[in-house]
Amino acid sequence: MKIYIGADHNGYRLKEQIEQYLIDRGFDVDDKGDDTLNPDDDFPLFASKVVHAMQSSESSTPRGILVCGSGQGMLIAANRFKGIRAGLGWSVMAARSIRNDEDSNVLALPAEILEDGDRWKDIIDTWIATPFANATRYKRRNALLDEIAH
Repeated sequence: MKIYIGADHNGYRLKEQIEQYLIDRGFDVDDKGDDTLNPDDDFPLFASKVVHAMQSSESSTPRGILVCGSGQGMLIAANRFKGIRAGLGWSVMAARSIRNDEDSNVLALPAEILEDGDRWKDIIDTWIATPFANATRYKRRNALLDEIAH
C-alpha cells in the first residue's frame, strides 16, 4: 500500500514519528512535507500536495495521512477534492467507522490530542486494516459526495 503523508508545523513532529512507524512496518511512504519545522507554513499546501500525489499515483488504492493541530484544517482542505474522503482519526472507533462506512482514503490526525503517547498507532493500524463494507447505501452516499465535489 502506498501512503502519502503531510503535515504543517503543528503536526510536523507527529508526522515524523508516523512516517518512521509506517516504514518500519513495510509500507511505501512518500512524505510530501513539510521537510523542516517551519512555524510559518500553511496546512492547505500540504493537504493539496498529498491529494495531488494520490490522484496521480500508479497505486490502485493510494492513501493519505495528514496531520495538523486539530486535524480539522487538513480534513477541510482534503475534502475539497473530488474522490477524496478524508475523515478525522481522533479515536480507534472513528478510524474504523470512516473506513467501514465512508471508504476513507485520507486520515486526518489531530496532533494536539495525539502527539503525547502512542495512541495514534492503534488509530492508524485500525484505519489501514479496516475494509470498506461495500454496502449499497455506503456506495450510494460516496457517489453523492463525488457528485457535489468540485
